Parts: sequence; structure tokens; C-alpha cells
Amino acid sequence: MRRRARGPDPERFRTVRYDLLKELAVAMAVVTVVVVGLSVVLSSPDVKADTIQRWAQEDPVDFVTTATNELAGASLSAAYGPPYNTGTASIQSWWVLHPQEWLGVHQPVDSVNQFVLNPLKTASASDAALAAALTAFNGASSDKQTAWLTAYTTALGTATTDGTKVTVPAGDDGPVPMLMSGELMVAQSGGLDGLLLSSAGTFYQTDYTAPLLFMGDGAHLSGLAKDQHLLGNQWGVMNETGRYPGQAWLWLFQMWYQIPPYSTSANVDLLVVLTMGVLSLALVFLPFIPGLRSIPRWIPVHRLIWRRFYAEQRAGRT
Repeated sequence: MRRRARGPDPERFRTVRYDLLKELAVAMAVVTVVVVGLSVVLSSPDVKADTIQRWAQEDPVDFVTTATNELAGASLSAAYGPPYNTGTASIQSWWVLHPQEWLGVHQPVDSVNQFVLNPLKTASASDAALAAALTAFNGASSDKQTAWLTAYTTALGTATTDGTKVTVPAGDDGPVPMLMSGELMVAQSGGLDGLLLSSAGTFYQTDYTAPLLFMGDGAHLSGLAKDQHLLGNQWGVMNETGRYPGQAWLWLFQMWYQIPPYSTSANVDLLVVLTMGVLSLALVFLPFIPGLRSIPRWIPVHRLIWRRFYAEQRAGRT
């Protein structure tokens, strides 16, 4: 006589009705509603990437003023310091740590030649008047160049614009007006963007250091940052245009810039990097650090989350 197969003993194996597809559908619907709602309320603008061409077209006076400062060697980037040049304006250090000085100049940027004279030299190949002005400027003494640039910079205070053209009152500024007119023309045509990208000397033109330094010396870029609440004293973090996730992960770095003593320190960038480095190492070595590794036992949040499991364990022991 064959014995009939028996199913699982309900007293031995506890079963619970569970509809995975239904729960998954409900969860996806809830998550979709939350994500779409938050994206509408908290979304960041997807603005167009800024360029030197756009800057020169929208604010030609600021561009010409910045280019004049570059030619005079009076811009922030010209005196920045390592890793771009031997200046000292932006060197940061803390205690015995001087990483900028230790690494030295390993990404050289020559503001005078790279931003102004070399592009003008390229443009003068097809412009005799510009070539003559460039020859006159290069052949003058440094004192004469400084006098010309000072007079032109002063005249820029009363400059006027007619569309994309800048008109500066005449003065004892030698060939500088012709040079700046040529620089503005190259920039407005989009040529300066390409020339500065290629000046990095790499095969792939993906190094935007030179264009960013040039634009950072003017007021245009900082004005755009202020409009989007991205200045150091503002709490803004913006998505990278056309990419995901962009700058959203920088919120933790940005937070330190708003808190003393970071917000009042001249070495804030270095202090933030050191702080995040220490916190990252603490996270990596958390299982090996006495005291920190005991926090889950002191604050048993996991027991709250797994309270049903622990209740069953206690019931089984009794």
C-alpha cells in the first residue's frame, strides 16, 4: 500500500500570505510621486554652460577691463601662486602643512602671454594694424607699457558700449586700445575659447583651467554665481549642466564653508579638505577605532528596527 505524500506541517512551518507584485507596484507608485513632487519643488535650474564668447558679447566692458588687467599682470590669477605660478596671493597653509608650496608650480599658467599676447599674435597674422600695435607694445619699455595700461584702465571707467563694441575716451594709451579691440574681436568670435583650451598643450581639449581662471578674474562669472546663490557665503549647490548627479554630492563640503572657524579663515579650502580627509579615514577605520565601534551598543537603533526579530528570539528562549 503506497503512502500518500503529506504537505508541510503547518505547525512546523509558519506561512504568511505575501503578494510581492502588489507591494512592489505600490512602492514604485509612492516613490514616483515623491520623486516627481520633490523634483518640482526642489529642482535646480539647468543653465547653459558659460563661455568667454558669451561673456564678451553680453558684458564687453567687463571683458576688456579684465583683459587689460591680465596684460598688466595685475589680475588675481597672475599673482595666484602654486600650482599656476610663483605668486603668493592665494597660498593656503595650516600649522606645519604647506601642500601648495611643497607641490610647487606643476600646471603653469602665464596670464599675460597665454590670455592676451599669444591670442593677439595669432589674430595679427591677418590684421596688419593689429600686428603693428602688437609690435609697438612689445618693443616699448616696461615703464612705458605700464603708463599706457594705467591710462587705458582709467579711461575704461567712462567707457560706453554700442551693442558689442566698446568705445573708450582717447588718451595717452598708445597701442593698447587696438590690442584690446583685437582681443574683444577674437573673444566675441569664439576663437579665444578654443585658443585657451589648446594652450594646455594636451591632445584632448578637456582642460578648462585657463578659460576658468580668465573668467574668474572678471566680475561676470561671480555675478552669475551670485544669481544662482553659489558664492562661498551662500548655501547654494547646483547640478552640473547636462550630467548626473553633478555637484549635489558637494553639499557636505559646502556646509563647512558656512561654519566658524572655517568661514572666517583665509585657509578655508585647505581646512575643509583636511576635515573631510579625517572624517573619511574615520569612516573607513570605524570597525577598528575603540569607542566609535561601540556606538551601536550604546545607541541600539538596530534593535528598534529589528524589534520583531528580537521579540521572537526572546519568546523562543522562554
